[in-house]
Amino acid sequence: MSPTATVPFSTLIREASQQQHTEAENSSFMSDMLGGRLGIAAYRAYTEQLWFVYRALEGAADRLAGDPVAGPFLRPELFRTAALERDLDHLHDGADWQAALRPLAATETYAARVMEVARDWPGGYVAHHYTRYLGDLSGGQVIRGTAERTWGFTRKGDGVRFYVFEEIANPAAFKREYRELLDALPVEGPERLRIVDECRRAFSLNTALFHALGEAAGTPTR
Repeated sequence: MSPTATVPFSTLIREASQQQHTEAENSSFMSDMLGGRLGIAAYRAYTEQLWFVYRALEGAADRLAGDPVAGPFLRPELFRTAALERDLDHLHDGADWQAALRPLAATETYAARVMEVARDWPGGYVAHHYTRYLGDLSGGQVIRGTAERTWGFTRKGDGVRFYVFEEIANPAAFKREYRELLDALPVEGPERLRIVDECRRAFSLNTALFHALGEAAGTPTR
């Protein structure tokens, strides 16, 4: 029996991707934004790029709803695209931002990978789903609090609605249920390790996006 066979998959995927997760969290762009050293333009740019990623992630939901691997994770209360669009309407003062918005090259690469696994590999899609949504429910709340304090957004209001999961009454319980879904994932052995590798890749794609945003904001990479 493989040593990983007795480890809950939610534990394996968290521990195996910890290094990449830490690198993403500690990127110069994210550190400077959370430290209040960047202006609202940087926060707006970050929100804009997330819109492309979530359109890719959630655009596959209908197609994957019946899939035995990815389907159980597709919970409507998690969907973020509509909240992102409301935030961007606010951040752009109601202007037609969609017509002018363009993804950064790093965002294009990230979104393309999400669409690729959504089309060809449900297990890989789960890796990206886990990386994004559990991060939003956890560390994303730190970003929300910082944005409210730094730029004066109404608590849980327009500008930070992306981080507000109104249909999830108990985030801690929801995250426990999500991890139970991971533990019950109907894949074994090498396929589980492939999913772990894709989770690492998802964090690395996030880090690349942060570096690109940092360059655009004039923040040196470290």
